Amino acid sequence: MDTLPIARLNSARRALETEIQGMGDLIAALAGDLGGAIAEAVGMIAASKGRVIVSGMGKSGHVGRKIASTLASTGTPAMFVHPAEASHGDLGMITAQDVVMVLSNSGESAELSAILNYTRRFSVSLIAVTARADSALGKAADIVLELPQAREACPNGLAPTTSTLLQLALGDALAIALLEEKGFTAKNFQEFHPGGKLGAQLKHVSDVMRKGQALPLAAPDLKMSEALVIMTEKSCGCLGLVDPRGKLIGILTDGDLRRHMRHDLLNLQVGEVMTKTPKTILPEALASEALEILNSASITSIFVINDGHKPVGLIHIHDLLRIGVS
Repeated sequence: MDTLPIARLNSARRALETEIQGMGDLIAALAGDLGGAIAEAVGMIAASKGRVIVSGMGKSGHVGRKIASTLASTGTPAMFVHPAEASHGDLGMITAQDVVMVLSNSGESAELSAILNYTRRFSVSLIAVTARADSALGKAADIVLELPQAREACPNGLAPTTSTLLQLALGDALAIALLEEKGFTAKNFQEFHPGGKLGAQLKHVSDVMRKGQALPLAAPDLKMSEALVIMTEKSCGCLGLVDPRGKLIGILTDGDLRRHMRHDLLNLQVGEVMTKTPKTILPEALASEALEILNSASITSIFVINDGHKPVGLIHIHDLLRIGVS
């Protein structure tokens, strides 16, 4: 490898190593005052009847937007208020029931003064995320989440790199702690993420399954010649066999046909050819779980059953791929 690419790689490696060291310092700080402050902050936010108002200037502001977004998508209502806009009317977005969380590594950004004064004047709870507890921000806050004064990855020690990573990591830690505090489930998550691949992964089987007249069902004493007609009409590549009480007792698939291929196949009863105890899934299961079963069992269809083991739906692998589950 040429000298120049090696130098570039070494620069990238040093940056990552510096940031990793900063993360190690952050974890170590949890054993001290920071750990107690985080627990207190989670309690304050969880008890709040309002939102979390996140603010910060410059790079801290960009991180703050992401933290607000993560909080909102994991069950903690949150929004970002830009400190420069706050003194031009956006302070009206903040209510007495909210919790304000301000990010500033130095804690001395002049643009933060309007928000800090507003929270003190109207007794709005204030959480500071800063590397200096003795700063103007730290002194004004009700709770200070003091970050370790880690070395920036920038060789000049100027560009916010390690410091913003620690802010982001701390924001994620708060969001996850609040998620678990509130018992936020995958079902709740799906309500906030209905679109894209993530939304598809979080859909339930009942949202995707074929049902009603689309279900290929028959009795096990049906002749194979008739069973093939139903399989062709329903275009599912399978046939569910039910007993007189409507319970699923077997499945006939294209694979069963190949395994039992012989001259008198069409004269046999389906019960003689079917696969007993087929794979099944419940309606409330996630669509991603259905795909996992299909893939692990190397099958293309699975019946959806209720508590009485009666088929209420069917999922074909094409149904899952069509909505983006993969």
